[in-house]
Amino acid sequence: MISNYAANESYEISPRFQHTVEERIAKLERDAESDEAMVAQLIDGDHIRRQMRLVALQRAEALRMRLFLDRARTRLPRSLIEI
Repeated sequence: MISNYAANESYEISPRFQHTVEERIAKLERDAESDEAMVAQLIDGDHIRRQMRLVALQRAEALRMRLFLDRARTRLPRSLIEI
């Protein structure tokens, strides 16, 4: 169960880390679409269920990462010149 504190908690992440997470989300979503399309070729009911479970897990992980990014703030790059 998520407490109000955890729901309002915000993180500061680097632009590089944000980009890495966004790439991972895109890969998970592409893989989920590909794996779901493969279900039409499967015959065995158990194999179909396992494949759909894989798709559900990929989409759930992508959603979890999107929610993380929604709560995160991107850290501004440090200035190269000190003021």
